[in-house]
Amino acid sequence: MTRASRRALLAAGALAGFPSLVRAQTRDLVVGGAAGMAGYMREFVFPVIERKNNLRVVFDGTRSLVNLEKMRADRASPRMSVVLMDDPIMAIAQGEGLLAPLATSAMPNLAKIRPTAIQMDGAWANYQIPWVGIAYNTRALRNGVDSYEALWAPANRGRVILPSLQNTEGLWTMIIAAHLETGKPFAEAQYDADAAFRKLATLKPNLLTIYTNQPQAQNLLESGEARIMSGQFSSYTLVRAADGAPVGLSAPKEGVFAMPSGICKVKGGPNEELANAFIDAFLGAEVQQILAEKSFVLPTNTDARVPAGMLVPPGVPFAPDWANVNRNRDAWIRRWNEVMG
Repeated sequence: MTRASRRALLAAGALAGFPSLVRAQTRDLVVGGAAGMAGYMREFVFPVIERKNNLRVVFDGTRSLVNLEKMRADRASPRMSVVLMDDPIMAIAQGEGLLAPLATSAMPNLAKIRPTAIQMDGAWANYQIPWVGIAYNTRALRNGVDSYEALWAPANRGRVILPSLQNTEGLWTMIIAAHLETGKPFAEAQYDADAAFRKLATLKPNLLTIYTNQPQAQNLLESGEARIMSGQFSSYTLVRAADGAPVGLSAPKEGVFAMPSGICKVKGGPNEELANAFIDAFLGAEVQQILAEKSFVLPTNTDARVPAGMLVPPGVPFAPDWANVNRNRDAWIRRWNEVMG
């Protein structure tokens, strides 16, 4: 027997000796997403998809910008197959050629998604729409928060938490600040960065902390060390409230914001067949019904229904000009660090 033949025989024997290990490796699907969603996704959503498709989800939870950096770094040999990200970061990823288009031939449920939730000709799709308001500690503020002015109220000195502008949810406080400084509606105030930073500078005495890690900040709110936290999603705060945490989510009189959550397939990512099945499940009515019931979001599949009794804010949630955000975000973050640091 030649040396090459012996090597081939040994390799075959090794694979035969560990078939379950090989199968487990090939059925793993690495999915990127927000750290704050890890708990309810692992408890309620991922097991449904894993059982139906004989796969194992390996969840990589972090911020959307960090996931974008990972996609850039791994472009030649991606580790992640699917990523759940905010729309503005999705737009950047699409512009850099990091996404593979979605297609109904591989994902039949795409045909049941509302047209407004399919972005850039199928580059990605929105699988849920959380709304954004002010989170508060229910022991400190039994009646919630009726206005964003509460962020600046003397009674909340040293008890306010803000998301960093490095986090997508940090954008809402910037728009709120511009609105309160100028009196302009959100649609106009979003373009007045100077007014936003003037108002934000006056908020510093009220700050307990500015976070980039949402779960750590959530702990401060739940403990009562903080009273209110700006720019929070229904899909985080109301989940914690349902679990018995002493928190609530207010829809202030000035209005709330919409933050559609997107799902995409990574271009050149491993296990394309499993990625397609995972995305199709996320776009399906079963998973979206679970998300609506467990994470208090609005579904995008036309067959999914909003659960009876679910807290839905009045009016139409405001969605910003994401192209404007992406053009200016780096400059805004630098200015944020100068003003708020």
